[in-house]
Amino acid sequence: MASTQPAPAPRWQRLDHDERRRQILQCARRLFSERPYASVSTTELAREAGVARGLLHHYFGSKRDLYLEVVRTMMRMPTNPVPLQAPGRGIEVVIDESVDRWLTMLERNRGTWLALIGGRGLGRDPEVEELLEEAREQAADRLIEALQTYEAAQAPAELRAAIRACSGLAEAASIEWLERGRLTREQLHALLVNAFLSIVNDVVPAVRRAPSTRRTAA
Repeated sequence: MASTQPAPAPRWQRLDHDERRRQILQCARRLFSERPYASVSTTELAREAGVARGLLHHYFGSKRDLYLEVVRTMMRMPTNPVPLQAPGRGIEVVIDESVDRWLTMLERNRGTWLALIGGRGLGRDPEVEELLEEAREQAADRLIEALQTYEAAQAPAELRAAIRACSGLAEAASIEWLERGRLTREQLHALLVNAFLSIVNDVVPAVRRAPSTRRTAA
């Protein structure tokens, strides 16, 4: 009597274009987060993603192009949405949730994040810097809009400058957590939430009251 056992599943499944692309990105994000950029080869990236090297190059070009796409997708707005205020959800709740989401993103991409903000193994890469600057501006826009006081484009310069300064604090503090171990996640969370609220409630009004006349060079 013939066996009715099912045939073994093929090792690699046929995926459509978008699914295959997401799979490659997911594997690349994990490898780049675990090890320095220079130590990850295209051969290893292809093997982990279950594709031929030629297909990897077809989707993304070079290893550098793939890395830039990993950075771009990691920093993209949906990674760290800022929920707007609603009845029963004041700015404290909004910022608390936003910080928690941001810390989760850093935790999942620790190696890549530390390389990005520290330039490790990358030097001062102009394209990476451009992606980071764009992400910082988008984050400032989202935080300004979460305050529901101004549209991002119409926000006072002092408010945007203060929020950008707070983002610099957040990046520096993330190193204290992820690399140096001087802060726990809970401590960093408390630091960032309270720093942002203090900047919005106390620092920005004080800055706006200060003289705004700029000195000219002699």
